[in-house]
Formats: sequence, structure tokens, C-alpha cells
Amino acid sequence: MNKEVKEPKQPNLMHALISFGLLIAIMAVSIIVFGVDVHVPMLCGVIIAAIVSLCLGYSWSFIEKAMMDGVYNALQAVIILMIVGVLIGVWIVSGVVPAMIYYGLKLLSPSIFLVAALLICSVTSIATGTSWGTMGTMGLALIGIAIGFGIPAPMAAGAIISGAYFGDKMTPLSDTTNLAPAMAGTDVITHIKAMILPTAIVYVISIVFFLVLGFNYAKTGNAASMDEVNAMSSALKGMFNINPILLLPPLIIIVAVALKMPAIPGITLGIIAGAILGPIFQGDACSIGSLMDCGMNGFTCETGNAAIDDLLTSGGITNMLYSVSLTMIAMMFGGIMEATGQLKVVVSKISKLAKTPASLVVTTEATCVLSNITMPEQYISLVVPGRMYQQTYKENGLHAKTLSNALESAGTVTSALVPWNTCGVFILGTLGVATVEYFPYAIFNYLMPITVAIMAYLGFCVFDKNGNRVTGKQARSKMPLVTEDAAPEAPAAE
Repeated sequence: MNKEVKEPKQPNLMHALISFGLLIAIMAVSIIVFGVDVHVPMLCGVIIAAIVSLCLGYSWSFIEKAMMDGVYNALQAVIILMIVGVLIGVWIVSGVVPAMIYYGLKLLSPSIFLVAALLICSVTSIATGTSWGTMGTMGLALIGIAIGFGIPAPMAAGAIISGAYFGDKMTPLSDTTNLAPAMAGTDVITHIKAMILPTAIVYVISIVFFLVLGFNYAKTGNAASMDEVNAMSSALKGMFNINPILLLPPLIIIVAVALKMPAIPGITLGIIAGAILGPIFQGDACSIGSLMDCGMNGFTCETGNAAIDDLLTSGGITNMLYSVSLTMIAMMFGGIMEATGQLKVVVSKISKLAKTPASLVVTTEATCVLSNITMPEQYISLVVPGRMYQQTYKENGLHAKTLSNALESAGTVTSALVPWNTCGVFILGTLGVATVEYFPYAIFNYLMPITVAIMAYLGFCVFDKNGNRVTGKQARSKMPLVTEDAAPEAPAAE
């Protein structure tokens, strides 16, 4: 006689809070106290979620399948991350990234130093796809130059951070720019296009802010302060053949974005363009073998200039495995929480606070900021809220890019504003400026979520299921969203 199979119990808020609460506690202690990477603490969270699920009566085979399903949902992001790793390696060895940095340095002028720092870090971050790499190299050099110009270090740090995070937010080379749409359920090109308007507004405000601020502190040129910039430029020219034509590959990707080309073929076009131009301008230093090796293992730069060497020793599939592995572990956690209903319990409680599409965007942003504070790791602030709200946006007639824009505009940029977040700790150790000191000047980072929130209530950051912007009235009306092409059904005849 077969034993009766018991149905798993429905989770309540306490079960979900145990899974989330212990994850938060382990993450916080591991990162803040022990200074370890986020992967193993996140894996501990997976184990806890699995144990809670077993206690609810779910079988191990069900839990295992839930983890695999979670990983499957992130496979597009994983593929893109690996292709981006190839792109960065190829672009460095072919001279594309060095050319972008070289011409970015030429923008530097003592009289407009803060704006120049913003632009240089923007260009560098767009070229490399990393805010940390930008701040740890270009940012470090710019801080020293700022001190020589008599510009307070916190002001310079604010300009550096704003530029670095602008580039990190808007380039398809960034892991966070790929992770946010993956969690929301859209593609990276659609995601970037949705961010253009609010990001452009905040960036223009940042430019004006640093222009006005800079005029109060900038002094006449100081040749000694320009030595490091000149040394970096010379190091780049000494190792690479710099030519404006090398700016063509990033232009190709920009055009691909404008033409709505899918992410993978668009990025691949950039790789092909770099691979073609590399041998032409770099000669034997950029052979087919070198392109293949740098695509896999990244480029090792040996110019003799420490800042340039640190910045350009990057790229390759191997160097993307950190982000790839974290994405997979985080999605294992998300898969369990979603399949067992624990995530739904939390979402149902929080979603009650959001009555309109605009308030849902603001609630999402608040969750991202809270995640950066309680689970102090930038990636987690995209993964957890993304998985929490994906279905809610869909059920309420909102396009996934509405969610991805909210995730990136709050999760990515506010990580630098939390002192104990991994990003805040990195900035303190690299630039030597505490969060409380640079906070007032990191204008791009704190204005971005505020601007998106305001624009959401005006309808500019809310998109219906077809991807069209809605009116302000619709954004402020009760959910689910009803658009003209999706009018409510007439009541059935009696």
C-alpha cells in the first residue's frame, strides 16, 4: 500500500523572514567583519532557504529543480557577461580602450578640472565597463592632481564617482547593466534605451553642478600636477598606436543600440570590429593568437606606468567568472524562494504599499536602497529585488524595462553611498575619502533614484506591456495598468 504523499505547507511571513533574515545577517557579518567575497555567504543563504523549504515539506528533488530553474533564468546574462569579457580583452589588445582613455585624458584642463574629471571617468568607465577599475586607476590619479590644484579631495571624489557610475550604468560592457535586465526579464539594449532620458537629465545636472563648483576652486595650470597625466598619456602612446579610427568599434555598438539590435549580435559586432582594426594599427602585437588569448584570459598590460597597467590588465572570459558565479549562486537562492512561495509572501506584503505603477517603481527603488544597506553588496541589490518584483510588474501590465530601470537607477548607484557596502569600502580604500565626506558631491548617485521616482509619477519612467510610455495620469492610477489598447473587458451579460 502506497503511503499518502503530503502536500507541502504554504509558507508564511515568518518562514520567508528566516530565509531573508539569516541571509542578510550572514552577508553583513561576512562582508563587514571578515571582509570576504560575497559568494560563500550567498551560498549559505541558499542552504538556509533549502532547509526552510525542507521543513515546509518540499522534496529535495523539487528544491534542486527550483535551483536549476533559477540558474536557467540567468543564462542569457551569463552568456552576455562572457561575451563582454571577450570584448574587453579584444578591445584592449587592439588599442580601442587605450585610445578612448588617451583622448579622454586630453579633455583635462585645470580651469574646468571637476567637469573634466567627470568626463574622463565617464569615458573610461564606458570603455572598460567597471566603476571600480575606473576609480582605482584614473580616479586615484585625478585625486592627486586635484590636491595639486587646490581642489578639496571630497569634491574631486564626487566628480570621479559620478562619472564612474554613469559609465558603469550606461555601458553594455558593465556586469550590472547586464544583470539588471536579466533579473527583470528584458534584454540589455531595451534596458539601456529605457534609462537614456532620466540618466541624461541627471548627467546634465551633474555637469552644471561641477562647472559651478569648479569655478570656485580651480586655479591656473600647475605643470607639476600634470606630470602624472602626461606620464599616463606617454605610456599609452608608447605601448599602443593611438588613432581616432580606433573609436569606431564603440560607435558601432552605439549605433547597434539605436537600431534596436539584440545584445549578443550587437556586442559581437564590436568584437569583430576591434579584431579587424587591432592588427592594422597594433601590428604583430595584435595577432590572431593574441586576440584569442586575450578574449579568454584577458590582457596583461606592462607599460611601466602602474595606473595604466592596473587599468588595462583586464578582460577575458576568465575575469568574468566572478560575476558569472555570483549570478548563478544568487539565482539558486531566488529560484528556491520563488518556487516555494517564500518570495511571494514577502512581495504580497510589500506590494500592498504600492497602489499605482509609479508607487511600485518607488517601492522597488526603496527596496534596492534597503538591500544595499542590509545586504551590502551591489549585485544583491539588483538580484533580490529583481526576482521579488518581476512577476508583480508583469501581472500589473508593466513592461520589464520599467523594473530594470528602477533596479539600475537605485541599486547600482546608491551602493557607493553606503559606508559599509563593498562599494563604499572600496572607495575609501582607493581614493582615501570617507563616504560622509564625498556624499554631498556624488550628485549623480543620489539624484538618480530621486529623478526616476519623480519621472515615474509623470509617466516618463513607466512603460506598458507593449513598451510604450504611459501618461502621468495612468502612472498615478490604480493597478493593474489599463492602456488604450487594453481596455477592461465588458461585464458578461446576465
